[in-house]
Amino acid sequence: MSSPGLLPQVFQQLNHAVAVADGESLEILAENARFFQLFPPPAEGGEDRLDIRIADLNVERLRDRLGRGRPFSVDREVKAGARTLSLAVDFRAQTIDGGERIVVEARDVSKQREAEYMLDSYSRLAERRARELEREKERVEKLLLNLMPRTVYNELRDFGSATPQRFEAASVLMLDFVGFTEMAVARDPSSIVAELNDIFSAFDRISELFGCERIKTIGDAYMAVSGVPDPNVDHATNVAKSALRFRRYLEKRNAAHPTQWRCRIGIHTGPLIGSLIGIQKYVYDVFGPAVNLASRLEQFAEPMQICLTGDTQALLNEQFRTEELGEYDIRGFGSQQVFALVGERSV
Repeated sequence: MSSPGLLPQVFQQLNHAVAVADGESLEILAENARFFQLFPPPAEGGEDRLDIRIADLNVERLRDRLGRGRPFSVDREVKAGARTLSLAVDFRAQTIDGGERIVVEARDVSKQREAEYMLDSYSRLAERRARELEREKERVEKLLLNLMPRTVYNELRDFGSATPQRFEAASVLMLDFVGFTEMAVARDPSSIVAELNDIFSAFDRISELFGCERIKTIGDAYMAVSGVPDPNVDHATNVAKSALRFRRYLEKRNAAHPTQWRCRIGIHTGPLIGSLIGIQKYVYDVFGPAVNLASRLEQFAEPMQICLTGDTQALLNEQFRTEELGEYDIRGFGSQQVFALVGERSV
């Protein structure tokens, strides 16, 4: 119940809702019109206490905090006509007219809460956009790494371009499949493409395992190099190991599948140039005599045979078994000593 003695005129004119309650019984002793509007007394009459006016008030915690000389605060939402207001309700103990009282002040913090909500929403949106951008960045990186080696990608990312490089010693592997054109015409295209994708995916894993870089696939042709773009003294050994495992993979696959995939492989070692080609559509490619001669040898090879030049054979250690096929005149390169890579020696 309001007491004019407790509530001077300035008290009634405050914009905040203010009330004074008995410290022991929590009975409302005085309140201004704003407090009465926001926290009306019970319609059925009866006791008029703080814990009735302010729903779900934790009286035990309130008394504990105030008893230790500390303020107590709660947040409440109340209806004010068609609007819902967010209120910050503060309680503090105070001696008034010789009695222990609880002074209650409720402030409208709706705009502050709305600003906090908008800021929080913006923060969550920014975090979501950042995650989406990170996923998109990872997707683009993955796509570009399918088109170029990582070191070239890193240079392109950091500097906006990649410098063409000459490599004095690198080994090139060229592979294609015997009778692929006839197979593609005779069989269901989706089936052929699915099998070719499985095979090339296996080749990619083998290449990566043995320090080779798949440069490109064109139809049924597969090209890999070692020593590019990262120089590697074991480039010839890496390519030889990959070639043998390509063939072994196909042999095992052919034993378990009705469709027989038979490859021809050519390997040569020599100088070449590696460069990023294109402006809008990037692709990393290699050029030079090593590439051309490896391609000629691949066409020269028999089904499931791995042919290599004397330059490559000279770099292979005793770990590998090779067979001299003889000296052949290869278009554009004259007479070349040609070897077949048979396998690896047992340790």
